[in-house]
Amino acid sequence: MKKEFTFLITILLACTVLNAKDKGGITKTGYNLGPLPAIAYDADKGFQIGAILQLFNYGDGSNYPNYNSKTYFEYSFFTKGSHLIQLRYDNRTLIPGVRWSSSARVILDKAFDFYGFNGYQTYYDHAAVAAGKDKSSRDFIFTPFYRYQRNEIKLKTDFIGDITPNFKWEAGLFFDYYKTGTIDYDNVNKGKEEAKQFPKIPTLFDIYKTAGIIAENEKDGGYAGGLRAGLVYDTRDKEGAPSRGIWAEGHIAAALPGISKIPYYRYSLTWRHYLPIVTDDVLTFAYRLNYEGNFGNKAPSYALPYITNMGERCDFEGMGGFNTVRGIMRTRIVGLDMATYTAELRWRFVKFQLGKQNIAFAANIFSDGSMVTRGVDLSRLAALTGSKYRVYGQDKDTPHITFGAGLRFIMNENFIVAAEYGMPITHLMKNSPIYNQDGTGAFYINIGYLF
Repeated sequence: MKKEFTFLITILLACTVLNAKDKGGITKTGYNLGPLPAIAYDADKGFQIGAILQLFNYGDGSNYPNYNSKTYFEYSFFTKGSHLIQLRYDNRTLIPGVRWSSSARVILDKAFDFYGFNGYQTYYDHAAVAAGKDKSSRDFIFTPFYRYQRNEIKLKTDFIGDITPNFKWEAGLFFDYYKTGTIDYDNVNKGKEEAKQFPKIPTLFDIYKTAGIIAENEKDGGYAGGLRAGLVYDTRDKEGAPSRGIWAEGHIAAALPGISKIPYYRYSLTWRHYLPIVTDDVLTFAYRLNYEGNFGNKAPSYALPYITNMGERCDFEGMGGFNTVRGIMRTRIVGLDMATYTAELRWRFVKFQLGKQNIAFAANIFSDGSMVTRGVDLSRLAALTGSKYRVYGQDKDTPHITFGAGLRFIMNENFIVAAEYGMPITHLMKNSPIYNQDGTGAFYINIGYLF
């Protein structure tokens, strides 16, 4: 952790001296290709190896810094065992007055994170996991205790149309398929020395199934299809890296009977606000408030660890991780209803033109937070005594809060590479019962701003 923060601070101080003044931006036209080797790192997934290709079409440049259309393709595999294939397409000019976005994503994950439901109501035994890594104790949990197999296919197409220049409607179709199951110890242990193999103990996912929290008809996964609809208010000056305006959104998602194994109905409310402190994109304060809710008291467990998203991108995995709460373990905060915030100060300290490209470097400091406001019924978990390990934590969830900093490379306002480090405040609370309940921090190399 100290090394990452020292690196960030050193870069920021050095670049303050090198701060360059903008000489007037280049208006981009036509096609702009952005190939990128996907050599990155995500603390939740491990090192990423693959390739990303982004093709932007700026047309005659009249919409710049926004594009007319964008095509995104990615194939990656991660050292912690997952594979990702995704294709996204976004077009704002093909249908007059309507923006059309579609995406397809396949994730094959042999060891997806599973820390239970309701945040701190499920106990994360960080001490036993740490002991298992160096085998310093006979009473330990190996990392696979908090993993399970999860494969997914997500398909969707969305349309966003004008009611007024800033007020818009949203409508879309989606289909999701999930295959879940207990971690395959034989596959995970393949090729390992006997002394380094993981013991075949019941995982937290198995305990949830035994307790009936994950029901029989959802333990192996399922499928869901249906409709999404909503309203948007958008006054951003630009989309890729906005510096002023409001972006507010509310939508519902209905997984309908007949095309869904278990029907469910969810809603999402999001307020995003960008406030220029120093104009010309130099210093911006941005914040996001989000509430994800469920109509009724039940939704299938395989659909809960996702944040619904309209537009080109597929649903985010959350809460926890790069796209939602940086610095907290992926899917640490999962419930029927969840409230989340992000507050961020963005400083663009260098910008210039190079080879007919608009280039900028930016830094940011941030704080993210989330909590479950309405949880899954875990009363059976509290009464469970069959597990050797503690699995029930607090009686209710409380806020999970992180802080951190990062750097970004920005080309033509839309191609953005990010490096960030986040730490949960619980890592500093050594005498608290929630000490290290969110992990010890995480470093990310990824693409774009969170919002």
